[in-house]
Amino acid sequence: MTKKFYITSAIPYVNAAPHIGHALEFVQTNCIARYHKLVGDEVLTLCGGDENALKNVQAAEKAGSPVQEFVDKNNKLFEELTIQLNATYDVWQKGSDHAHHFPSSKKLWELCAKNDDIYQKTYEGLYCVGCETFYEREELNDQGECFEHPGKPLQTVKEKNWFFRLSKYEQQIKEKIQSGQLHIVPEKRKNEVVAFLERGLNDISISRSNERAKNWGVPVPGDPTQRIYVWFDALNIYQSGVGFGWDEKTYKKWWPADIHAIGKGITRFHAIYWPAFLLSAGLELPKNIFVHEYFTVNGQKMSKTLGNVIDPVMLIKKYGVDPLRYYFLAKFSPFNDGDFSEEEFKKTYNADLANGLGNLVARVGKLAQGLSFQLSATRLAGAPAKRVSYQQINKGAYQKALEEYRFNDALAYVWDKVKAADKHIDENEPWKLTGDVLHEVLEKSIQQIVEIATLLQPFLPDTAEKILAQFTRPTIQSQPPLFPRLT
Repeated sequence: MTKKFYITSAIPYVNAAPHIGHALEFVQTNCIARYHKLVGDEVLTLCGGDENALKNVQAAEKAGSPVQEFVDKNNKLFEELTIQLNATYDVWQKGSDHAHHFPSSKKLWELCAKNDDIYQKTYEGLYCVGCETFYEREELNDQGECFEHPGKPLQTVKEKNWFFRLSKYEQQIKEKIQSGQLHIVPEKRKNEVVAFLERGLNDISISRSNERAKNWGVPVPGDPTQRIYVWFDALNIYQSGVGFGWDEKTYKKWWPADIHAIGKGITRFHAIYWPAFLLSAGLELPKNIFVHEYFTVNGQKMSKTLGNVIDPVMLIKKYGVDPLRYYFLAKFSPFNDGDFSEEEFKKTYNADLANGLGNLVARVGKLAQGLSFQLSATRLAGAPAKRVSYQQINKGAYQKALEEYRFNDALAYVWDKVKAADKHIDENEPWKLTGDVLHEVLEKSIQQIVEIATLLQPFLPDTAEKILAQFTRPTIQSQPPLFPRLT
C-alpha cells in the first residue's frame, strides 16, 4: 500500500534575496523527497514565503516600495531558486494569500481561543526584529544581543497584545518529545529543547498592534486593532498550504507533516511553540523535525554587514546545478556547521566529479563505442540494458544513511562504488581484450555505472538521468564530458 509522505522546508522571510543557506535547505529537502518517491511513497513537498513579518515591512519601507509589491518580488526570487536547483515544491504557500492563508490562520486562532488559551495583557520586553520574538535577558549574549543576530541591538517594546498560554503545554510537549511521538533529529537538538522546557515556559505574545505592524498581516479575529504575530501565522503555512480551513479533504489526506526540515536557529519555534498551538487547537502534531546546521563562509558567519553573503544563482550559472547539489550533500554533515568556500568547491568538482564520476563514465562510454560494443544478446536477448530497480539496491549503509538524513555518508558509499568501478577497469585493461572476455569485463563496468547512476537519483537527478540514458541503450555512444574540468 502506498504511504503518503509530506515534507516541508522552513518558510523563509522574504525581506531580501535568497542566499546559499536557503539553497542548502531546499536541496536537502528535495533529496529526502526524491528518495521517498523512489521507494514508492506518495510525496508532497511544501515551502512558501513568510511575508507578514515586521522585518518585511521595514525592508519595504527602506526600499521605498509598497509592501505587497516588495514581498511579491522577493518571494518570486525564492521560487525561481528552487526551480534552478531542480528542487521545486508541489505547494508554494504565500503568507499574504488572502484566499487560503488568512482564513486558515484565523481558524487556528479561533480554535485556540475556544480552548481559553488566548488572553490580553500589556507587556514590555526586549524584541529582536530579526527573530520576530521577545527575549529574556538571560537568553542574550554578553552584549545583550540575540545569538542569531549579533550586532543588532534589541528594541524595548511596550504594548497591549494578545497572549497564548504556552506554559499550559510545557509537560505535554516534553512527554511527546521524550516518547518520540514528536521526533527531533539530531539528539543534541532534542536535548536542547528538553532542557529549555525544564527551565519552564512563559506565555508568549501572539499579536502586534496595527500601529507597529503597519496594518500588515492577518487581522486578529474579533479585534480590528491587532494583527496576528508572525510565528503564529507563519508556522500555520504548513497547514494552510494543504487545505486547513478551506479544503478539509486535502488537509485530512496530508496532515500531519512527516518531516519539518529546519535550520537550528528556529528549533524552539517548531519544537515548542508550534506543537503548543496544535495541541491547543486539538490538531495532530508533526511526526519528525529534522534540524540542520548552518554554512559559514570562509570561516565566518554569513552576514550582510560583513558582505560575505553568497548568491547561489551566480554559482549555478557558473558551474551548473548538480555540482552544487553534490557539494552541499557530499561535503557537509547536516549536523555540524560547514564552511562554504568557492575554492574548496572547485577542488571538489575536479576531484570527485570531473576526475571521478565523469572520467569513469567517459572511459567506459569511449571504450564501448570504440569497440562497437553491444551488450550480450544471450544475456539480454538483444534488448537494451534494463534499469536497476532503486528499491532493490536501496539497502545497507546507503539506506540507513539516507533514512537518518546523513546525505554525506550515503554519497561516500556511492563514491566507493565509483572507485571500485575504476579499479575494475584498471585491473582488467579492456582495451587489450577481445571476444567474450572483453564482453564480460565491459558488461560488468556498464552494470556498475548503471547501479551508481541509480543510487545518485535523489542527489544528482539530471546527471543520473543522462548516465542511465547513455548506458541503457543497445549500442552505447560516447557523450560530451559530464563535468568538464575546471582550470
